[in-house]
Amino acid sequence: MDEGRVMLPDARLLLIAAMVLALPACGPEKTETADSEPNESGEYSVDRTSGETTASIEGPDGTTTMRSGANVPVRLPAGFSLYPEVQVVSNTVVGRGEGEGALVTFTSDASPEEIAAHYRREAQAAQIDIEVDATINGGAMLVGRRNDGLSFSLHTTPQGEETQAQIMVGRNLDR
Repeated sequence: MDEGRVMLPDARLLLIAAMVLALPACGPEKTETADSEPNESGEYSVDRTSGETTASIEGPDGTTTMRSGANVPVRLPAGFSLYPEVQVVSNTVVGRGEGEGALVTFTSDASPEEIAAHYRREAQAAQIDIEVDATINGGAMLVGRRNDGLSFSLHTTPQGEETQAQIMVGRNLDR
C-alpha cells in the first residue's frame, strides 16, 4: 500500500451505487442501461411504493448486484452492529462473487464521538488496522482494512441536535 493512500472498496461500485441512488423514485419500474464501460451492461429497477432500488451490472469480473433503500434490512458482517437507537436513512448492500458490502446512513441522538468510539471498538475487535482516525468539523472519520480484504469506514457529522453517520463495511469488493 502506498504511504498516505487509503484503499477503499472498488470506487467504481460505490460510484454506481451513488448514481442509482440519485434516480428518482417516480422513474420507470425497470430500465436497461447502456454500456457504462467496455464489456459492462446492467439494469435497475425502482419500487414506486417504497423507493427501494435494485441494480445488476454484468462486467468482466462477474455480476455485481445492489439493493438500496431505507427499508432494506441491515446486515453488517460478523463483529459489526448498527449503533443502538438510530433511524436508518438508507442502506445499500452490494455483492459480487464472494465480495459483499453494506453502506448504511443513519441519524442518532448520540454524539459523533460516541458513535466513533462504538465503531472503533468493533473495528479493533475485528482486527482491522485503523489507518485514518480523524476529527473533521466536529465530526469523526475512521478508515481501516484487514489483510483478508475486509474494509471499513465511518464518517459522522453533527446536524444540530443529531448526528448523521455513514458506515461502510465490505469484503473482497476491490479484488
